[in-house]
Amino acid sequence: MQRAILLRDLQFKQVNWVSFLADFLLAGMVFGPPIAPFLAASAVFLLPGIADIIYFMGNHVCPQPTMGLELSPPFIMAVCMRCYGTVSGLLMTRILYGLTNGKGVFWLSQYAWTGAAFASVLMMAYPLELAAQIFGLWDFNNYIVTPFGLITGLAWGLFAMPILHFRR
Repeated sequence: MQRAILLRDLQFKQVNWVSFLADFLLAGMVFGPPIAPFLAASAVFLLPGIADIIYFMGNHVCPQPTMGLELSPPFIMAVCMRCYGTVSGLLMTRILYGLTNGKGVFWLSQYAWTGAAFASVLMMAYPLELAAQIFGLWDFNNYIVTPFGLITGLAWGLFAMPILHFRR
């Protein structure tokens, strides 16, 4: 009898698997690159192998993985600060989405093609800064590349978070 009463009051929430997968991947992108140097430096069984996996992924997504911060000498972060700035922007927008439940004028997906165009223009900060560096306008500097990555991450997040985490 007691179990029947408890089950009657218990409500199951439907899991939004797209939202869960997006949060899982974002957590990996936030924690993986800065943890990789410490895992690589440890002598504990399997941890350097996990670091190798993180470095492998960083080498395939980051255009300049050798420019990462040296967190545990001689090991560096798995990505450069431009890429980590982008991830930080995504994290900030995910937290903002959690606080606002997707309500607000700043979520760009509600403006359809205009929002997509505005987000695309802002997302060009990353490749334009990289191109300026490649063409010799300035050298790599973490204080320069991080804000450009952050702008790109904020633009991407302000457009994509309502799409990924929409509650029906």
